[in-house]
Amino acid sequence: MKRKWLKGMALTLMALAVAFGTVSSAGAASKLSGRIVINGSSALLPLTLQAANEFKKLNPKVRISASAAGSITGPQSVRKGIADIGAVDWDASKDVPGFKKFDGQVAHKVAVIPFAAVVNSGVGVSGLTTSQLQGIFSGKITNWKDVGGSDADIIVVNRAFGSGTRVNFQMKALAGKDFMTKGSNYKEVKSSGDMKTAIETTPNAIGYIDLVYVTSKMKAVKINNVAPTEANVINGSYKVWGYGYYMTKEQPTGATKAFIDYVQSKKFQTGSLKKLKFIPISAMK
Repeated sequence: MKRKWLKGMALTLMALAVAFGTVSSAGAASKLSGRIVINGSSALLPLTLQAANEFKKLNPKVRISASAAGSITGPQSVRKGIADIGAVDWDASKDVPGFKKFDGQVAHKVAVIPFAAVVNSGVGVSGLTTSQLQGIFSGKITNWKDVGGSDADIIVVNRAFGSGTRVNFQMKALAGKDFMTKGSNYKEVKSSGDMKTAIETTPNAIGYIDLVYVTSKMKAVKINNVAPTEANVINGSYKVWGYGYYMTKEQPTGATKAFIDYVQSKKFQTGSLKKLKFIPISAMK
């Protein structure tokens, strides 16, 4: 009888241990501690903040701070040792036009980012061609009437140099053509949030942004008669998109690795990431 009682008690204690996570893999994960510092892409910031919020609920002893001063600051911060993760809208371990690679850093693909040309809600244009976008952003086309709109000066809003959104838009929407850099109807902003505000509040403005920032106070225009939607990115008809990456100094360990793994997990990729209008990396062929 005593043996049966001890055996039953042991099974009960084991069940309680599993229920409270003391011997489960989830329990092991909850023992993570430390601090993760993330800097870089403002396009990826909504994703990073959402993932950080979810990850901290699972791992309350991990502190996460995230800021976004532009993609180029991500791998720069990692190189300087002031960030554990650099968020960037291109693979910074490789050379891209205008930027040299960051040797020794490891790129972790975390999202597909659709970018869109956007106009103030009062602009009467719903679609533009590559040629028209090139003309507008180079300063050669200066009035909306020249592209099917009303008689009004076009206000061009651009991202500052170092922006990953700028890199992607220039290479894919403008086919590599240069931007204008000055003029009375030209504005330059530092982040995706600043771009959102500028387009929402500036009559006759045009700019570009990732879909997560698009609101009812602006319009995401078609490019070559193709709308910037998840379906069109996946089927290959919409070309203005890029991968988002987390850069680390060598292979990550501890809480940093666990956080990146969480962002890349099926649960996050098909859940919160999709709700934010990013596209899961698994969706692309």
